[in-house]
Amino acid sequence: MERRRLIYLDNNATTPCDPRVVDTMVPYFYEKHGNAASRSHQFGWEAEDAVDYAREQIAKLLNVEDKEIIFTSGATESNNLALKGVFEMYAKKGNHIITAETEHKAILDTCKHLEKAGAEITYLKVQEDGLVNLAELEAAIKPSTILVSLMWANNETGVIQPMREIAQLCEKHGVLFHSDATQAVGKIPTHPREIGVHLMSFTAHKMYGPKGVGALYVSRKNPRVKVTAQMDGGGHERGMRSGTLNVPGIVGFGKAAEIAMHEMAQDAERVSKLRDKLEHTLTQMEETKVNGNINSRMPHVSNISFKHVEGEGLMMTFNQNIAVSSGSACTSASLEPSYVLVSMGLGDDLAHSSIRFSLGRFTTEEEVDQAIELVRNGVNHMRELSPIWEMYKEGVDLTKIEWTAH
Repeated sequence: MERRRLIYLDNNATTPCDPRVVDTMVPYFYEKHGNAASRSHQFGWEAEDAVDYAREQIAKLLNVEDKEIIFTSGATESNNLALKGVFEMYAKKGNHIITAETEHKAILDTCKHLEKAGAEITYLKVQEDGLVNLAELEAAIKPSTILVSLMWANNETGVIQPMREIAQLCEKHGVLFHSDATQAVGKIPTHPREIGVHLMSFTAHKMYGPKGVGALYVSRKNPRVKVTAQMDGGGHERGMRSGTLNVPGIVGFGKAAEIAMHEMAQDAERVSKLRDKLEHTLTQMEETKVNGNINSRMPHVSNISFKHVEGEGLMMTFNQNIAVSSGSACTSASLEPSYVLVSMGLGDDLAHSSIRFSLGRFTTEEEVDQAIELVRNGVNHMRELSPIWEMYKEGVDLTKIEWTAH
């Protein structure tokens, strides 16, 4: 019997490299192997030109200036550079940073680190649909506030924050606005200057580029933002981030940005239809719930809770055939329920029973159909084995039961 090809529906964790990206990178490993900082010969000039061109491609996608793109090793480093760099650079103005409980660990753990260094951090709760409450955000701003850091789109639910409104509040109070836009760049329009975002983190491997290369957008005018370097060395990247540039990676990043610019709209349209089909079919099962605001979210993501079924257990029923996740890839090693869903007010039972489906450029309709069938069978199988499901079917009010441990 032929083994079914594994269906990949975990594109929020990482995306496969587009073959066109790989083809563009290959020469820079061997034929054009120069260091972009070698200014004295042809190999170095070629590498520098390639980096300049990639910077241009990325800037064009974001509708910003080339010089506003600082290359890093990925979005985690970009987030660290933005938060730590602003905290140090603007220390005279204040020490208060506002973020949300549902941010990625790269933001939350950086904030925890800054608290030890004397920062005051406000962690906003989010509403049930995953959106921040703008009134609460404004109420949290005070004279010592230097930065608001809120993600463009959530990695677990795909929920998109009201970016323009947040930016307007930041402008009104003279506060810098940083956004971790890792899940949004290359999939939906993300124009930081137009919106009013002053610093923005993103990475190549979430937009069909290579792993290990990311960028931080840093506004150069109105306001001109400066961050202190977190990596010292030869003063690369306008002194904000030293280290020999990953030329092949950057070349691939540039190509991925160029492809996204031309194909993003049609990708989004196609993938959102597949996502809606998956979601519509699966939510016809009893006791299922889509998590997060369905009117303000990414076109390719659906986070669904299957009540009275344990998510990790459910995944075991089909993980030979489908790659999905429960929670975020960066924290999925723990068996804790998703902190993002818990912060949105889901009880542990629902948070534990959620699966994130994230589709991508290479997802086919046939794969979605197979996934629907496998997930449906898995849920039914798990529920048949579950005494809790049996009690629910018999009409027992599970909220009134007091469970005791023996």
